[in-house]
Amino acid sequence: MRLGFRHTYSALPSRFYARVNPTPVPDPSLVVFNTRLAADLGLDPKILEPDVPSIFSGNRLPEDADPIAMAYAGHQFGVFVPSLGDGRAILLGELQGRDGILRDVQLKGAGRTPFSRSGDGRAVVGPMLREYLISEAMHALGAPTTRSLAVVATGEKVFRDGGALRGAVLARVAASHVRVGTFQYFTARGDQDAVRALLDYVITRHYPAAREAEVPALAVLKEVMQRQVALITDWMLLGFIHGVMNTDNMAISGETIDYGPCAFMDSYDPKTVFSSIDHNGRYAYANQPLIAQWNLARFAETLLFLVDPNPEKGLRLATEVLESFIPQFEARFLAGMRRKIGLASAGEGDADLVRRLLTLMRHSQADFTLTFRRLALVAENSGEESRLRELFEQSSDLGGWLQDWEERLTTDPQTVGERVARMRAASPAFIPRNHRVQAALGAADAGDYSHFRRLLEILQRPYDDQPEVREYTDPPHPSERVLQTFCGT
Repeated sequence: MRLGFRHTYSALPSRFYARVNPTPVPDPSLVVFNTRLAADLGLDPKILEPDVPSIFSGNRLPEDADPIAMAYAGHQFGVFVPSLGDGRAILLGELQGRDGILRDVQLKGAGRTPFSRSGDGRAVVGPMLREYLISEAMHALGAPTTRSLAVVATGEKVFRDGGALRGAVLARVAASHVRVGTFQYFTARGDQDAVRALLDYVITRHYPAAREAEVPALAVLKEVMQRQVALITDWMLLGFIHGVMNTDNMAISGETIDYGPCAFMDSYDPKTVFSSIDHNGRYAYANQPLIAQWNLARFAETLLFLVDPNPEKGLRLATEVLESFIPQFEARFLAGMRRKIGLASAGEGDADLVRRLLTLMRHSQADFTLTFRRLALVAENSGEESRLRELFEQSSDLGGWLQDWEERLTTDPQTVGERVARMRAASPAFIPRNHRVQAALGAADAGDYSHFRRLLEILQRPYDDQPEVREYTDPPHPSERVLQTFCGT
């Protein structure tokens, strides 16, 4: 069978990757298949579906596949590791979708590669379903993200700290898998020719307009930064915490990549950390913009010799770009928060109004998602105020804030219907709440996928009320709270 793969990345010099075939598995069986995404990729789901277990487990390669493991490096929790690479992921090739965009199709958990080091190259059902669930939820929420095409159970046991677990392979789709760490890999080796070739590849695939710029490398840095500004803003407005913002997990395309110990906040706290390996809170919710800027500085370092032959001038030009990150983020975040509180116009006191609400939420440990969704109810009908107050401590000054908010609304030129629609479109009713995800994955580990499928279906329509499943909007009871999430490797 041929799927129509193209191979632009494997056309690069051989030091960019290692050619390696997936390791066969004993008994592949389909867990979930994204038929809609398959169709978007130009595949015929009806024809492909019978072969999904064998193809996307790696047991039967399409005739036009050219499997490779990509080389990259990265800063992991601030410490540079010069050689990482795809230790358990194998790129089959690229498909041009119906929209004309080229996308990678990669198997995650497909076996050992030359970059595996001491790893077994395998993955297990729970974390692969977690990536499928949350990446598809992120797509429905409107945030740039890699996608999930299929999860296939392998019929083998994989050993982790939790003992013998059921193996699985995830078929992941991305605009590309080029990372900041990919550039770092060649910079660490002093291979400027490879950096040039990689930049040319990125320009061709992602930023063609940069080729006409006076300094293409600087133009790419600006474009990548702007996409990261948009991405991190989306995360922050949704209450999402990535958990492992290493430079090898920052995609040059601007997509969310590598859903390991990620999570969505329940109670609002800027210091929230879920990742079991983030002991010092480096990647806490509130730190994400600064970490993104730090990662971009590492990207800029790899491009300096292409920005200008004079190192001092190159550094100055790159620094000017990077210094605009936080102002751009703050402006975009404020614009997003205006939408969440129902404002279509900009007012001088809006930033303070937002800050005060977030402070009240933090002091009361109010639920991040429900606060904004219920605020939309108040905008539609003031009689719903009691439902919003349920989220806040009795001693909070929510009443004073609401009075100032209502006064601000009188200066904002919208009808009530327009305002409510704006607020609902900016504030989802349904997110992948950690306790719901944990319950679904726990059942899946035992072979029951019904909870996973139900949750996945709900999360495809995050901005709709869906009254028949209203309980899925509820935050966890104290006994249900999930305080740590794990990488799964």
